[in-house]
Amino acid sequence: MSQKFIKTQNKIKDSKAFGKYFAKAVYDNNFIGTDDLGEFIQTQCSVKKSDIKAVLQELGEAMKHFFELGQKVKIDGIGIFKVGFSSIGVAKAEQVNASTITSRRVLFSPETERIVVGQTTNAHGVVKQKYVSAKSLLKDVVFEEAHENASPAPSEGGSNSGNNSPVPTNNGDEPNDGD
Repeated sequence: MSQKFIKTQNKIKDSKAFGKYFAKAVYDNNFIGTDDLGEFIQTQCSVKKSDIKAVLQELGEAMKHFFELGQKVKIDGIGIFKVGFSSIGVAKAEQVNASTITSRRVLFSPETERIVVGQTTNAHGVVKQKYVSAKSLLKDVVFEEAHENASPAPSEGGSNSGNNSPVPTNNGDEPNDGD
């Protein structure tokens, strides 16, 4: 399987990328839930699905506990989760308090690793490596163009039934030049 994408044109007139074409992610309408994750993980290791589900269900409570303590949560192979929030501006520092916080969210930074993609040697014999930082969760993901009328195959082991038509998503991202 591969992550599907469609070609889309930026039609935002004030954008410096106006008129350019970009790849846009396409997802099916289903979510992979705890049952699906438990079923898949069970096939990859010797732990039973019921045990996996219990751990996944408690993960949210454990993360909340540590967020309340002002901690970041790092899950190896996945990334770092931390609390983020917005606040209204006030005239004086002493007016800032919890009531000025207007929205809360969880921020996620995927785990990355440095991958050497080449090296050069300067005139003094110093070797300089060229590298990229790859997001560990995505470094081996294969991408494939989908056609707007095409329907992606249902996910393996997915117990959620429903419309599997592709749904292009914006996710609030401005089109970019291939980031």
